[in-house]
Amino acid sequence: MQIGVPLEIRAGERRVAATPETVKKLAALHSVFVQAGAGLSANIPDSEFEAAGAKIVEDAKALYAAAQLILKVRGLEASEFGLVRDDAILVGLLSPHEKEKMQTYSDRGLTAFALESIPRISRAQSMDVLSSQANIGGYKSVILAANAYGRFFPMLMTAAGTVKAARVLVLGVGVAGLQAIATAKRLGAVIEAFDVRPAVKEQVLSLGAKFVEVPLSEGEAAETSGGYAKEMSEDYKRKQAELIHARAIQSDIVITTALIPGRPAPVLLKEETVAAMKHGSVVVDMAVEFGGNCPLSEKDSVVEKHGVTLIGYSNLPAMMASDASALYARNMLNFINLLFEAKTGELKIDREDEIIAGTLISMNGELVKK
Repeated sequence: MQIGVPLEIRAGERRVAATPETVKKLAALHSVFVQAGAGLSANIPDSEFEAAGAKIVEDAKALYAAAQLILKVRGLEASEFGLVRDDAILVGLLSPHEKEKMQTYSDRGLTAFALESIPRISRAQSMDVLSSQANIGGYKSVILAANAYGRFFPMLMTAAGTVKAARVLVLGVGVAGLQAIATAKRLGAVIEAFDVRPAVKEQVLSLGAKFVEVPLSEGEAAETSGGYAKEMSEDYKRKQAELIHARAIQSDIVITTALIPGRPAPVLLKEETVAAMKHGSVVVDMAVEFGGNCPLSEKDSVVEKHGVTLIGYSNLPAMMASDASALYARNMLNFINLLFEAKTGELKIDREDEIIAGTLISMNGELVKK
């Protein structure tokens, strides 16, 4: 198999879908082509890919002409569709909820796998790109907040007096939220966390944070069978808004991470809440790419409104491209190993496999997920 790793061209995307570590393993059975400069933003020079067994290809046109299997971080941009071979297999973060784009993959005849759709089962943990990248995003969100806050995070007792610890509120306790809690705790903050799923309470407490919650009505479920948060009732949303308002105005930093797969991000931090927050407070909206948990956030911008700094970077993992690429590439390698016979390297797509079936978007001109 001829495997291609292109330079990512989406604005702000600094990650790369393979590293010298994973290329070395792939090159044992396959031919690996890496576009010149593909890893530079992640601090990987072409020479390291070459040393691992890859061939450096000067431009995207030559790479896509050679590659049967394309490893990407993000989906194809408009300028890339015309370069791809008709028999190509594409693997990456393809945004499977964008139906028109998925139809384009099908119309183009591509076999496409969306890594966001990997099922949450134990066998797939080593392939879970959403978790590996969210972990990085949660960490980076706290570092950005600490930099923008302009005060200490920990409590300090000095000869000049005592400085109070910063109060941090984390909204949404998935992988990103848990890492945000852990990072803020290491910096010495006092932390509260909210999530609609009562099941995460134990994890929050184990990290040294206080869990605040709205009690569920009898028979009301807060998560899907896949473990993701789900849309809640209007009564729950009203109580949730009251609780978050009360906690946010007592906080110095609010980090929001709440997402619902396939839906716009839920609004958790309303304008009236931001207006009531302490002057100099910071909000990091990790859901800004999907509409944001706060309507005042602006995508890929840092703005100040009502005396509160709102940070809205949409691709936090790309801001730590070296580590993000290393983890993503390992996830990718573990996934594409499912596509081959282990000893011979022969392509074998088993559509009965739960992981393959869960991620397959299109194949042979058929749109599998509609």
